[in-house]
Amino acid sequence: MSTTLRHTGLVVADLDRAIEFWCTALGFKIWRRMEESGRNLETAMGLEHVAVTTVKLVDSKGAILELLHFHSHPDIPEWEGTPFSTGLTHIALTVEDVEAVCKKVVDLGGSHQPVGLSSDGQVKMTFCRGPEGLLLELVEENG
Repeated sequence: MSTTLRHTGLVVADLDRAIEFWCTALGFKIWRRMEESGRNLETAMGLEHVAVTTVKLVDSKGAILELLHFHSHPDIPEWEGTPFSTGLTHIALTVEDVEAVCKKVVDLGGSHQPVGLSSDGQVKMTFCRGPEGLLLELVEENG
């Protein structure tokens, strides 16, 4: 059996802010935007009366991040998990210049920890928080 990761979905409270963050700070591009609803989606999600805007973003290598903004099922505006929370904790991204990306993250209202070397000294890295409180691990490969 072969499995391929198709995309990562991220529910957002403020779609415009999330698009600006992912495109401006991290270089993603909008690939597709859709208004979704209907019985097929409701059945797949196990929800009633679903109305959601989805925006698929793509990075320079073709990886897809799907932003979902639910009009029908609002939730808390920010995730409050930690690096050691059970379940999905963060998304790791390889960047060309971790300090430059950290500056963009802060300019767009996010925050980050100090940049340092990984335990094995192979990469520069940090954790930052973007919109909705999502933890992102930013990694810059050395040489």
